[in-house]
Amino acid sequence: MTTTPDVLAPAEIGPVTLRNRIIKAATYEGLSHHARVTKDLVDFHVAYARGGVGMTTVAYCAVSKDGRTDRHQVYWSDEAMAGLRRLTDAVHDEGAAVSAQIGHAGPVADARANGSPALSPSRHFSGIARGWTRPATPEDIRRVTQAHARAARRAAEAGFDAVEVHLGHNYLASSFLSPRINRRTDAYGGSLENRARFAREVMRAVRDAVGGRIAILAKLNMDDGVPGGFWLDEAIPVAQWLEQDGTVDALELTAGSSLLNPMYLFKGDAPHAEFAAVFPQPIRLGLKLAGRRFLHSYPYEDTYLLKDARQIRAAVKLPMILLGGVTDRATMDVAMREGFAFVAMARALLREPDLVRRIAADAATPSLCIHCNKCMPTNFTGTRCVLVDRTTTRHATWGKPEGYVS
Repeated sequence: MTTTPDVLAPAEIGPVTLRNRIIKAATYEGLSHHARVTKDLVDFHVAYARGGVGMTTVAYCAVSKDGRTDRHQVYWSDEAMAGLRRLTDAVHDEGAAVSAQIGHAGPVADARANGSPALSPSRHFSGIARGWTRPATPEDIRRVTQAHARAARRAAEAGFDAVEVHLGHNYLASSFLSPRINRRTDAYGGSLENRARFAREVMRAVRDAVGGRIAILAKLNMDDGVPGGFWLDEAIPVAQWLEQDGTVDALELTAGSSLLNPMYLFKGDAPHAEFAAVFPQPIRLGLKLAGRRFLHSYPYEDTYLLKDARQIRAAVKLPMILLGGVTDRATMDVAMREGFAFVAMARALLREPDLVRRIAADAATPSLCIHCNKCMPTNFTGTRCVLVDRTTTRHATWGKPEGYVS
């Protein structure tokens, strides 16, 4: 008879022991400045560590300058390392582990800010990049693969306990997986095995770079949420290949496309007016006129990714992390009974950074998150729950973040 794990008990993920099975999911913070860590970014993650999570995830740390989605985003430069070390030390001081989400944004990259065209497997028009992407050459593929290895090594040097490699949301690795975006005819296009080649090579490079020094997670799409995209029937064999390759310690399952259907992951309301307000013209006008064609609303329900995730859960033995609509002790326990090793929380913790600590004190503690998704546009000015009074938040500088950490 199998015993259901206690979500609040310590658990191992690769070489790391977490104090519980609850992970603060990656949500881009918007709190770095000129690609360097700020005090606000440190305080943001300290709040979740102090609030009781087993591990918090720093998002999104691009593996190279041209892989950024924002001009202020941290990438693994020499100048960023001291600040990243200060961040990991501060989280460890609160008793939690800390992971760095690493990846290359590909067609989701900010081409203008990066000073180079956005990369994708095939030429594709990207509204985010505001132009046509550049098809990745074999040299680009080698360069970006090695950049992932370098990022993983630097993460270990900076004191991170884990890296989460981004294979979702139609960032570069995910766009290679997508039959809609990937129209290549070489060894990286066509069959699923070929389309998965880049993701598998990236994961192999990361494993070879750090061995068993830190945990290696992969964030894998189950469904792009667009016609002709990557879907569950292909996600299952990709998950099995990653398991066979021995490159992954745990798998976090996700969905949606930041490029083509960003609201598909989140479910709940689509905040059209709030998104329009944070963009300059003419993007603002475009969102006002046609935002509903791009930012769709989907009904919210607890554990909304579970139905698809359990199909991958049945196909692999890898420890798996359930994301999506995990908000309270009841949904955490559902995940444990379904055979997931960990849960990941995002919006509920943005509303209440200390929610895990309060759940530990009282299992009946409800989440106050209403899934309005108005937190999403705030990642341009400092990610937060807009329903919380700014004078009471624990990571309180909005707009230009406060102070480099060196």
